[in-house]
This record gives sequence, structure tokens and C-alpha cells, in this order.
Amino acid sequence: MAKKQKSFRPKARVPKGLRDRRARDVRTEREVLVRVQRLYELYGFEPLATSAFEYADALGKFLPDAERPNEGVFSFQDDDEQWLSLRYDLTAPLARFVAENYDGLSKPFRRYAAGPVWRNEKPGPGRYREFTQIDADTVGTPLMAADAEMIMLAADCMEAIGLERGDYVIRFNNRKVLDGVLETIGVDTGAGDVQRLTILRAIDKLDRLGVEGVRLLLGKGRKDESGDFTEGANLANAQIDSLIAFVEAGAGSDEETLAALRGLVGDSAVGLEGIAELSGIQKLLEAAGYDETRARLDPSLVRGLGYYTGPVYEADLTFEIKNDEGQIVRFGSVGGGGRYDGLVERFKGTQVPATGFSVGVSRLVAALEAKGQLAASTSRTPVVVLALDGERIADSQKMVQELRDAGLAAEMYLGGAGMRAQMKYADKRGAPIAVIEGEDERAKGEVTLKDLVLGAKLSQDIEDNKAWREDQPAQIAVKRGQLVAEVRKMLARHEPAMGARHE
Repeated sequence: MAKKQKSFRPKARVPKGLRDRRARDVRTEREVLVRVQRLYELYGFEPLATSAFEYADALGKFLPDAERPNEGVFSFQDDDEQWLSLRYDLTAPLARFVAENYDGLSKPFRRYAAGPVWRNEKPGPGRYREFTQIDADTVGTPLMAADAEMIMLAADCMEAIGLERGDYVIRFNNRKVLDGVLETIGVDTGAGDVQRLTILRAIDKLDRLGVEGVRLLLGKGRKDESGDFTEGANLANAQIDSLIAFVEAGAGSDEETLAALRGLVGDSAVGLEGIAELSGIQKLLEAAGYDETRARLDPSLVRGLGYYTGPVYEADLTFEIKNDEGQIVRFGSVGGGGRYDGLVERFKGTQVPATGFSVGVSRLVAALEAKGQLAASTSRTPVVVLALDGERIADSQKMVQELRDAGLAAEMYLGGAGMRAQMKYADKRGAPIAVIEGEDERAKGEVTLKDLVLGAKLSQDIEDNKAWREDQPAQIAVKRGQLVAEVRKMLARHEPAMGARHE
């Protein structure tokens, strides 16, 4: 007798470095996007959506994790044997769009875009291969006023999503200043030079690895906790000392930092040009009321992407929280950007200056959730109308429709189970209210409203079950015709904690 062959069952698992996000996370992210988009449009940026895929040669070789296959991107060949890649950011596709449509665009061209991006990098805690960004860019202006505006936008963006001053700081610097330092210590400053890119990536890890970790990466290299070895820039000790002095030059005021940088770049023309640009940006920020508590010069900021050509900036969260293990955590960078005057030039052969800022929405959402912000305005769990009588299910559906017509999120229980299971379902859904119309209620022309939010709170506070049963403050009977008005009133009890979920 032949053996019965087992049928193949794939293992249910999310791919490495990716994640599924449930309702709360999706709603929080959507709320952040809405607030940031509103701000971007206030600044005069227009929306643009580009494809998730680009031809691989259009993306260039700019990712900071060059040790990964395909230079850190996910790629495949199409039917024409051309290589396509998932976009790793929203800036490279913008450069392609501008080059393709250049003659028909108003210049400067100001656009914003939002969407997922993908990086084929080594995943880790809080580091995923897919995440959401929302960018604003100005293409076609060499003026430092455009970079100053991006720094102002970054600061306003942090406040638009609910952070207070003191919870964030926008750090800014200029790649030209670093190039001036590299020039004085004898390092090739060509944009595509491997050693220069290694130096940029080493300094970019300062917050995570500290000065000693950066020293190792500027020298022979560094082995991490897992045993993986990262090749260094192989600089001499004197060169390393000069670069460490550069990144540590920002201890004083912006004016003091600029003076320290002038001493480090010496006679380097590119370095002095970068300092002059920083000084101009600093004056514009000061004139607009953005002081050093909101935006400050920081020489340690270089950004890891290789396409930046001038000013760079980064939005850092400064508040500290305790994680589940009681450890103090700082989220650090949640956005950044800079000037990239060479990206469009790759397509057109002529320089088209550009600058932009990008918010890492996924990381920002994690920080806001940890801080306990945005929870109110992002939950929109529905009122649940129980269906206790199969023959009167149309009555339940009518109540649901009345609530929806009034702009209140509502659903009818569709599981076919009894009342106990239906109430358990409403609790598990996080419903604020359960609406009950049984035989007794119907005979009186009433419905029962159970305030599940208040009920959950009282069940924690009241230890005497008898008192709980007798009082039942979270359950009321109301006239059927007053259903919508009474549901609104019950929801209003919990504003602002949850009222916004039913706007």
C-alpha cells in the first residue's frame, strides 16, 4: 500500500527585517502623515507620487551600507533583462522625475511625497527593511535660504505632530566643511572616493558607537558584538585626531563653533565656503526666530548617504523614556536631509541644485507611542451593536446605520454567537460602547448602552463585586429615539482621552 503523501503547508512567518502593523500603529502613522502633510502644504509644497520601483541605474550607488548585496537595495530583472530596484528613499526617484519632466516644471520646483521605502540592510532592534518616509524638497535653487527653510520646516514639523520645544533639536552642518578638513589632512575629497565615504559613514555612527568606536572605524576597522568586522578608513593617528577634533568642535555657541571650524579648515577654499554658508543659514534662522534651542550647528553631523553636497540637517528627539525593562532610552534621529546638487545632474549633465528634508515616520511613531502622545486622536474603534435576535437583525442593522450616518464609527456583531461572546468580542475590539436591544428593552422602546471604557476603569477601582453589581454606573437605558444623542454624550465623557476617535 502506497504511503499517503503529506501536503505541503508553508510556514506562516513574516520575512526577516519586515513586520506586520496592526490597527493602532497604522492609525497613529496615518495621523502623523496628515499633520505633516498639512504643514508641508502650509509651506507651499505640492504633493507628488512616484513609482515604488526604479531602474537600478537611476538610483545610483548612494546607500551607506555598501557591504550588503545589491548595494543595499532589493533588485530583480524584468522581461527585458533590465534591473529594477525597490526605491531606498524618496529623493532619488524625485531626481529622475525632475530630469524627465524638467522643461515643464516651474522652478524652483517644490514637492512633498510620502510612502514606504525599502533597504536591504542588516535588521536589528527598531531597524526594519521597510519603513515610511515623508519628504519635502525644493529643486532648482542654489540659495542657502532654501536650506534654512528646510531647517525651519523640520522644527515646525516636530511641533506639528505634538512635540514641545525642548523635546527636539534640529542639528545642522555642511559637508563642505568636512571636505575642507579632509583636504588639510591629505584625504581625497572626490564624491565617489571609497575612503571618503567610509569616513562619512564612520562619523555618522558617532551617536551609536561613541568616539572610541568612530576612532576604530577611521582606523583599521571595528568588530561588533556579534563578531562581524567592518573595514575602516585606514587613516593615520594624526589624521584621526584632526577628524575627532572636527566632530567635537560644537561644544559652545554657534558663533564659537564657527570660529573653531575656521581654525580646522585652514586655507581650504571649499572648507571656508562651507563655513560661509553655515554662517548665512545661522543668520536666517536667527532672523526668523529659530534660536539654538530649536536649531543648532553641530559639526559631528555628516549624514551617511553619499549624495549630499553641502548643508545637512537632522531632527533629533532629546527626551528620555524608560522601556519595559526600566532602561533609559533616547530615540535620537527621526528625520534628516540636506543639499544634493548632483543628483539631477546625473541624468541631465548640468547641475540642478536641490535640497530637502525627510521624516522617518515609522521611527517617529514609535517615539510618540513610547511618550504617550497621539494615542487619543488615532484610535477610532467602533461602537458595537449586539445582534441578539436573528429574526430582528434588521433592527440592529438600522441602529448601526443611524450611528454611521451621524459620523460615528459603528459595526454590528456578525459572529452568530450569544450575548456573552458578543460582549467579549466588543471588549477585545476595544469598543467604547456596546449597544444592546433585547426583548425587555424592545418592549419599553429603549436600548441599553454599556460604557466599556468607564466599565474597565471601574472594574480596576472597585474591589467589592456586590457594590459593582448594584451600582452599574457604566450602564444606562435610553429611549430608542435618543440612541445617537446618548452615544455622543457617553463618548464625550472620555474627551480628550478618546473623543477624537469619533469625530
